[in-house]
Amino acid sequence: MSLSFASLNSGSNGNCYYIGSERHAILIDAGISCRETERRMERAGLSPGQVRAVFISHEHRDHLYGAEGLSKKHHIPLYFRPAAYLNTRISVAPELLHFFDAGGQISIGDLVIHPFPKLHDGIDPYSFTVSCNGITVGVFTDIGEACKHVSGHFSQCHAAFLEANYDEEMLENGRYPLHLKRRIRSRVGHLSNMQALELFKDHRAPFLSHLILSHLSEQNNDPSLVNDLFQAHANGTRITIASRYYESEVFRISSDIAEKAAEGC
Repeated sequence: MSLSFASLNSGSNGNCYYIGSERHAILIDAGISCRETERRMERAGLSPGQVRAVFISHEHRDHLYGAEGLSKKHHIPLYFRPAAYLNTRISVAPELLHFFDAGGQISIGDLVIHPFPKLHDGIDPYSFTVSCNGITVGVFTDIGEACKHVSGHFSQCHAAFLEANYDEEMLENGRYPLHLKRRIRSRVGHLSNMQALELFKDHRAPFLSHLILSHLSEQNNDPSLVNDLFQAHANGTRITIASRYYESEVFRISSDIAEKAAEGC
């Protein structure tokens, strides 16, 4: 048994992450169009027909744009926090609209989804870890500050999508207006490269095998800079940069590998 995961798109132009077992899969966010989601899944060898649910982290357009179309075309349930849904303008069939509880967990086939609150300027924003057969993959993006919920869940992951949104110097010297710079740097904005690196260094598990650095700013970051920064501290963790233009490869962790890694800790 294995758990597969991929970024279908990651950035302010749209966010969508795939996590699935051999039988069931979910998407975390659906920020690109239904058609583009289908194209990218097909190129990656993934099937929308295996997606059992889409979990929406918050109501911002880059996490929501394709959700209505995916749900209608493929009859996929959408999971929201109630307040976040009320601040959207999308239409969801009643039988496909679900709400998740704070601090609860949801079982979708053989997947167990753990929502947890985070600091961001959305309406009641949440992130997620997904577990199956002893393997846990987490999505940690759109976070202003790594609170105890974020660090605690990150420390349980065998693989993680982790936001490294901006380089401090590039943001400071860039063209963004001051109010936007302040918003990005605030505790309800986004994680900088250095904030993400500190989370990685201080809270990663010994069995963290994959780190996919995500939601990089087009204007205020550089993929090669981020890669070099994290590679210097990788210590056996595979570092990948998620693209804002195309899907990643599909990564897989088998339960056998996860068990052996845990035994070696």
